[in-house]
Amino acid sequence: MDVTFLVQQLINGLSRGAVYALIATGFALIFSVLKFSNFAHGGLISVSAYAGYFFSSQLKMNPVLAVICTALTGAVLGTLLDFIAFRNLRKRNSSNIFYFVSSITCGILFMNLMTLSFGTTFYSIPPFFKDPILFLGDLIVIKMDLAIFLISIGLLLLLMLVMEKTKMGLALRTVAIDREMAMLMGINSNVIITITFLIAGALAGVSGILLGSSFTIDPFLGNMVVKGFVASVIGGLGSLPGAIIGAVLLGVVEVFLTVGVGDILTPAVVFVFTLFFLLVRPQGIRGQFVQEKA
Repeated sequence: MDVTFLVQQLINGLSRGAVYALIATGFALIFSVLKFSNFAHGGLISVSAYAGYFFSSQLKMNPVLAVICTALTGAVLGTLLDFIAFRNLRKRNSSNIFYFVSSITCGILFMNLMTLSFGTTFYSIPPFFKDPILFLGDLIVIKMDLAIFLISIGLLLLLMLVMEKTKMGLALRTVAIDREMAMLMGINSNVIITITFLIAGALAGVSGILLGSSFTIDPFLGNMVVKGFVASVIGGLGSLPGAIIGAVLLGVVEVFLTVGVGDILTPAVVFVFTLFFLLVRPQGIRGQFVQEKA
């Protein structure tokens, strides 16, 4: 096995990991603030992918404008999701299990609404680049994969900058640590939580159109949120940097496993690896463990 081949697979793995990182970050963001696994994030990705198809194919928007409009669509949907599914649960201080049931229900609802609206037909977003391949010596780089990698890294750095260097980020981290204490300090927790869903929704929107541009669109595209969940578990639930590390690691491992054992066995091996990893280090790579609400 020569070096060029290994570098090529590493490039492919990093590209895939960047997409997983974008999914995992939206997932981890909700978990870090509200301490529950929001599986409705997958439904938002599915709806956003169709919105991206509408902007790109029907309205003929250029790729940059289509990505921005899809992110805004995802942000609106994320805010509505909080209002419909979770706000009343917070007001009633409902049992933990209701958050989990509500998120699963909304995720399935979104995907089935897409099935009812568009059927099981596959849709494709027009290519973002006229010449899709970039040659770097003997290496082949898919321009769309490179764009996804750069967009994902840029958005993740921006999000971490907001979290670490702004008053909004400080308020969000305070609510994540102790919501009642944050309210005593004059922070409106409901507004912060709504903003959190807005940001996570925007990330779901970007994930949706980027996934739709790399793969075909179908109602269950959002099932890839499972990969985001696995990446979050590996990186450390509740840790944004951990989610990114876990996602990149997952993407690289998947690509090399696909080369070694094939497409069919790879998912099984990944989940076995995840179970083994949890036995050895349940707090994840970043060593951060947050008690899950549901």
